[in-house]
Amino acid sequence: QLQLVESGGGLVQPGGSLRLSCVASRFTYYAIGWFRQAPEKEREGVSCISGSGGNTNYADSVKGRFTISRDNAKKTVYLEMNSLNPEDTAVYYCAAARSNAACGRPDSSMYDYWGQGTQVAVSS
Repeated sequence: QLQLVESGGGLVQPGGSLRLSCVASRFTYYAIGWFRQAPEKEREGVSCISGSGGNTNYADSVKGRFTISRDNAKKTVYLEMNSLNPEDTAVYYCAAARSNAACGRPDSSMYDYWGQGTQVAVSS
């Protein structure tokens, strides 16, 4: 079993920044994705990073504002979020996929393990 724990969510004003962290219970080269789900909306793929960290993908809605990275020595994946706007308000989840092919398609069904989620609220 692989356990993932997110942290770093909170309330931030529009234009502000947050850094989310996803800590894995053990070392893994699994691809790690970030997803978000706003009330009454479908889960949306935000970003993904390959097991080695050499490949990243971003949703068009966050490209240029969010940066995903990983430190395998720390068993941690980060999502740096800048220039936040109210449309970014959601519960953010990290997820791990045994197949790196998951990063090629932001499909939640490709992911095998999920964290509990962390709330991000962007409001003035």
